[in-house]
Amino acid sequence: MSSPASADPATAEAEAIADRLGHRFADPVLLTEALTHRSWCAEHGGVSNERLEFLGDAVLGLAVATRLYRLHPELPEGELAKIRAGVVSADALAEVARRIDLGRALRLGRGEAASGGDGKESILSDAMEAVIGAVFLDGGQGPAFAVVDGLLDSTIDRAAEDPGVHDHKTRLQELVARHFDAPPRYLLTSEGPDHDRRFHAEVEIDGTSYGPASGTSKKRAEQAAAHLAWTDLEGLDQSAGIEPNRQEAAVMAEAGSDR
Repeated sequence: MSSPASADPATAEAEAIADRLGHRFADPVLLTEALTHRSWCAEHGGVSNERLEFLGDAVLGLAVATRLYRLHPELPEGELAKIRAGVVSADALAEVARRIDLGRALRLGRGEAASGGDGKESILSDAMEAVIGAVFLDGGQGPAFAVVDGLLDSTIDRAAEDPGVHDHKTRLQELVARHFDAPPRYLLTSEGPDHDRRFHAEVEIDGTSYGPASGTSKKRAEQAAAHLAWTDLEGLDQSAGIEPNRQEAAVMAEAGSDR
């Protein structure tokens, strides 16, 4: 599928990724951009993968939603949303990135490379989304959906067995709605330059704060804080003899679907 390995190691690694994706790029520059972290651009110039990550996030969500809609006609919207959230979570995407050895192909700045950036969950998951965005621009919806299906079929199957397991904000929202009068309240701060910004989140529940937890985006920081709170509070359901899955429909109807 790929041409003979180039003398440029970076090109050879990119070609290996293309082979694992099962997609021949008409425009290899798109794949190179998808593999370029902002730390590389800060040192060498050029275009980072952030815009492709934005596009790939949307393509990934649509591809997974379409697959779930077709494979699980028996499931209601709420369950489908939870499965999708589990599939497109940072840890799930990083797992896929590691499986195809995406880290070896990333272009990282010296500092990021020295600190093990090629193994960081946030960098791997962002790059995975960027690669999907690159495939979409290069070949369109069909090839992009085929790549998503090929990479994530087993992940989707696992997520369908336990909907919502990776969507900590939703799980916490449901738990809080069962035991407290007010919903969780998230407090966000950030630090660092634009090319390397870190977000910190705390979640307040009934006067108690959990966190701070950090992430490379507001969403990831909030998810991490929600996980801390949910882990501490999950025993409330057991103490009350409640099985959350049997109450999800009623709770979500009251709490709303904003995640």
